[in-house]
Amino acid sequence: MSQDREALKTLAKAGAVAAGVWAGVERRRRAAAARAAGEGGHDTDPADRDAPVPAPRRAEPEPERIPHPVREVHHPGRPATPAEAVPWTLRVAAESTWRLLLLGVALYVVFRVVDMLRLVAFAVLAALLISALLEPTVSGLKRLGVPRSLAAAGTFLSGVAGIGLVGWFVVWQVTTNIESVTGKVQAGVNQLRDWLVTGPLHLTQQQINDFAKQISTAIGTNSEQITSAGFTGVTIAVEVLTGVVLAAFTTFFLLYDGARIWSWVLRGLPRHSRYAMAGAGPKAWATLTAYVRGTVCVAFIDALCIGIGIQLLGVPLALPLAVIIFLGAFVPLVGALVTGTIAVLIALVTVGPFTALMVLVVLVAVQQIEGHLLQPLILGRAVRVHPLGVVLGVAAGSIVGGIGGAIVAVPLIAVTNTVVSHLRRRNAAGMEVFEALENAREAAAG
Repeated sequence: MSQDREALKTLAKAGAVAAGVWAGVERRRRAAAARAAGEGGHDTDPADRDAPVPAPRRAEPEPERIPHPVREVHHPGRPATPAEAVPWTLRVAAESTWRLLLLGVALYVVFRVVDMLRLVAFAVLAALLISALLEPTVSGLKRLGVPRSLAAAGTFLSGVAGIGLVGWFVVWQVTTNIESVTGKVQAGVNQLRDWLVTGPLHLTQQQINDFAKQISTAIGTNSEQITSAGFTGVTIAVEVLTGVVLAAFTTFFLLYDGARIWSWVLRGLPRHSRYAMAGAGPKAWATLTAYVRGTVCVAFIDALCIGIGIQLLGVPLALPLAVIIFLGAFVPLVGALVTGTIAVLIALVTVGPFTALMVLVVLVAVQQIEGHLLQPLILGRAVRVHPLGVVLGVAAGSIVGGIGGAIVAVPLIAVTNTVVSHLRRRNAAGMEVFEALENAREAAAG
């Protein structure tokens, strides 16, 4: 037994020595490999330096290093970026300017398209105004049990008949009194000639005859221009007739099928805008209806007062002049005054300067009543536009589209104001609801 134990001890010592030798050899091999790969740098045992160096392994290619961005050196007192050097007000002005320029270009394109399609645009706008005036009648007949088609047709035909009767009345009055008016005009021209001779100007009869001869020569010299102007007048008459027919058809279909036309327009809008415009449309139509009915009422009062004043002053053609003033009063604030100047001229050449002055006084007085009493009471709630905005809108409309532009300018401003106000209130209400929901969710989470 003792011999066996001695043998096991000797074997264990031999294994330990062999393990130590193997560990030393392995340590030298790893050190040599590290030096060959360039990963060394640590001092090794001098005994290890003399050990045989194994063949170096093939070095793996290093991955491509991504260069770091060069950081700009920030100098003290200098903005980090050029944009920060621009004042805030100037940046806001620049941002607003290019947006306004873009909006101006879009509006210019729209106006150019409308100018190219002026006949169609004015026909549609006239149809909208007439439909706004007649639609309450159609709705009332429908509530009484009349079918929509019959109500629309009856109202449309009644409107056409009324316009035809008014036109016939004006033509009848003019043709009936044209001879007497012509005689009075000739007498007025003779009085003017006598005044030029005997008045403060002290013109001679020869000078007056020379002036009349120059007018005749100018007319004869410019006969081609006058002829072309006549052809232009015929073209304008044809366009007006076409516009009247187109406006009549559009009016009938708006009265008969206006709800379906509005639904079709809504389907053409983006999905997220349909609900907003679906609420703004009825409000805009209500504003347009109130404006047209109020304008008709104001125009009737103007024509009635001015017509009575003209009749009392003895001016001929009082009724036709009242009808012309009624039509001109559809242009707010200035329409009745402009068309009333025709009555002043007729009073001047038919009756005399004093009567013409009195007619002018009547016009100014009626315009003051309209501006300070009728417009605020009747149209104040419908239009809600400052008188300065009305005057500027009429001026801009007349420049862009002539008489038609002056007529549709104010209702367009009123409708636009109503739509913008509705959308602003809708957005404000939506923000309030969103904030309330957010506050409720935060309270629940807390």
